[in-house]
Amino acid sequence: MRRASFADMNCSIAQALEVIGPWWTPLIIRDALMGVTRFDHFQSRLGIARNVLTQRLDHLVTHGVLEAVPYQDRPPRYDYRLTDKGRDLWTVLTALRQWGDTWLADEGPPVEAVHRTCEHTARALPVCSACGRPLHGHDLSLRHGPGAPDGGVLPE
Repeated sequence: MRRASFADMNCSIAQALEVIGPWWTPLIIRDALMGVTRFDHFQSRLGIARNVLTQRLDHLVTHGVLEAVPYQDRPPRYDYRLTDKGRDLWTVLTALRQWGDTWLADEGPPVEAVHRTCEHTARALPVCSACGRPLHGHDLSLRHGPGAPDGGVLPE
């Protein structure tokens, strides 16, 4: 089933889904964050069809999440390396992983993040950039930002 495009929707979540939402894409980014760079390594780790992987890698390169760096001329072969834009997705995937660990991993998390500085298992927690206190959804309200359309209405 083909999904509708969110390209014309004035919403940062919708725009992010245009880039990282297609099937397999978050798992490709996950593997890239873990150091995978070669097409064959992505393919063998994920068990993804080669044509689908090619489409997803091209999509991520087009959107500046990965860069294709040639390492062989004949035949042409590339390393797929995360850009700064791609590395910034760490927080998104970490939040998604932690949600899955909490609500879907009945036997416990399949992977634990270990903080290299203190060597303890760690959870990433959102904090306020102004005061440093932990953020929770019930502590937040929304207001229009500079990119909001005139006359847009937010729920109360």
